[in-house]
Amino acid sequence: MKELIEVIAKALVDHPEQVQVRERQQDKMIVYQLSVAPEDMGKVIGKQGRIAKALRTVVGAAAVKKEERVHVEIV
Repeated sequence: MKELIEVIAKALVDHPEQVQVRERQQDKMIVYQLSVAPEDMGKVIGKQGRIAKALRTVVGAAAVKKEERVHVEIV
């Protein structure tokens, strides 16, 4: 799942070397924290959050297949 988030994020940004994904366990959920360069933040979020929502949807669909609960935070 972590690799999926990295691949998608690196395809969107101008500085792929600064993409980092951290994983932590919170209750019964896995939380992935995506951080990018400050100037790439808008590209990952998108207009009205559409890119962020699409990223969360794709990751959520992959998590359902693995029977996991996940959340993606963009920091």
